[in-house]
Amino acid sequence: MSKIVIASDHGGYRLKNEIIKHLKTLQLEVNDLGCYNTESCDYPVYAKLVAEEVIKGDVKGILVCGTGIGMSIAANRFDGIRASHCTDTFSARMTRMHNDSNILCLGERITGAGLAVDIVDIWLNTEFEGGRHKKRLDLIKDIK
Repeated sequence: MSKIVIASDHGGYRLKNEIIKHLKTLQLEVNDLGCYNTESCDYPVYAKLVAEEVIKGDVKGILVCGTGIGMSIAANRFDGIRASHCTDTFSARMTRMHNDSNILCLGERITGAGLAVDIVDIWLNTEFEGGRHKKRLDLIKDIK
């Protein structure tokens, strides 16, 4: 995966920029959908922008807010989105292997930049295992 869409609200603005710098050192294509400063704004607006791009396909998303929780809740409202709030590397690995997560949600106020970059790297480089996990994802799709 070489295309990433990323966005944040004001509470995740600084961490989002650190992640973007890191992704560019990996020569990944990064599309920053906002926000572009620390003035108060509404996280659902940015969750929607990223979710819509991920739904179109061939791109993974990263969302950052103060805790990562609000972004995760908002993004998961969209069919086809599997947004995962991760605060550690093990969860980042497992959410890709078992849940085929397509949006990673992080919190600037709870995860330092060094750990966040490690989480991003693991999340981006871990493949979905499929098999019994695919069956479970199909069951989730049927939940209304």
